[in-house]
Amino acid sequence: MRVAGKAASMIQTSPGETVGVVGGGQLGRMLGEAAGPLGIDLVVSDPTPDCPAAPVVRDQLVGDFDDDETLLELAERADYLTYEIELADPDALARAGEATGTPVHPDPDTLRTIQDKLVQKRTLADAGVPVPAFRSVDSADDLRVAGDALGYPMMLKAREGGYDGRGNVPVESPDDVDSAIATIDGPAMAEAFVDFQRELAVMGCVGDGERDTFPVTETIHEAEILRESVSPARASPDVRERARKVALDVLEALDGRGVYGIELFQSPDDDILFNEVAPRPHNSGHWTIEGCHTSQFEQHLRAVTGRPLGTTDRRAPTVSKNVLGDVDERQRARLAGVESILAADRCAFHWYGKREVYDLRKMGHYTLVGAGDERAGDLLSRIRTIGSDIEFVDETN
Repeated sequence: MRVAGKAASMIQTSPGETVGVVGGGQLGRMLGEAAGPLGIDLVVSDPTPDCPAAPVVRDQLVGDFDDDETLLELAERADYLTYEIELADPDALARAGEATGTPVHPDPDTLRTIQDKLVQKRTLADAGVPVPAFRSVDSADDLRVAGDALGYPMMLKAREGGYDGRGNVPVESPDDVDSAIATIDGPAMAEAFVDFQRELAVMGCVGDGERDTFPVTETIHEAEILRESVSPARASPDVRERARKVALDVLEALDGRGVYGIELFQSPDDDILFNEVAPRPHNSGHWTIEGCHTSQFEQHLRAVTGRPLGTTDRRAPTVSKNVLGDVDERQRARLAGVESILAADRCAFHWYGKREVYDLRKMGHYTLVGAGDERAGDLLSRIRTIGSDIEFVDETN
């Protein structure tokens, strides 16, 4: 359900507008793929030469995510600035935007808020968004006090820098306190353990005077890393509607246009609790490329540039599965068995162009779109079979 305002008149030109993107990983790559049909040029900045986005964008600037000179040059070449990684420096982004008059979306203040998980959680809790109980932790004594208040087990999270499960340590009992503190080795947040039925995700969209959400998605994790996404989520319509409303409340608490990946828990009592938010396209929304009329990547570019948002309607039930590194040692990326995916009807394969693979690194994904009356659960069983033969092989194979 879209909440809309009146969009300004727009004129299409060739060449078109340029969007500067901080980060040139797989998200930058898929933003580049979505930009062409809109007549948008992308320039990315990334510290890795010939980054994954490089083959599909206009140009790459090589520089660190927090390098003022790189971000200033990016802003000078762009009509709008955005970012696809939370390691971007909000202060450097703000300085570059102010120096050049280039709008930055989502707002650097939003990036500053979400980079610190404790500040993020406090901000959303203060806005009335339902969250698990949490405590600030700076020492083993703090964690023991948190354990007394929150109970065991609980989760200890690094306040900054964690992603894909990294920076999260379960604390099963008081005996685990010292080792958990040593593992995080810095400012942290303790959070009550949520005994959830399932994890959900909502891709929220903020445009120029309008807001919307993509259909609620079920996300399946193992070792805290996303493995599969299922849409529609296998929850009741009432639960999905509550999740959508919580996502809209999250959007109200943050500033700036763009797509936001909002992760949620469905409790045993069907309550919805907020987990985390990323102010960018998100792994849990990759299924929208084939599964929706507008992908999350096209939507992000529409939003950042002030274009009208596209419909978020789903074409059909859709599931997506990540291709993760399954190797013991870092090595050249060589994936065998891809033909099983390419030969499957209504199955699309996405390779991220990363030169090296290591254990659990996100290397690609594939998506299966349903036909007729196929249900999401049946599609999930099928996609697991389709890709069962793929594996990374070394140079000797």
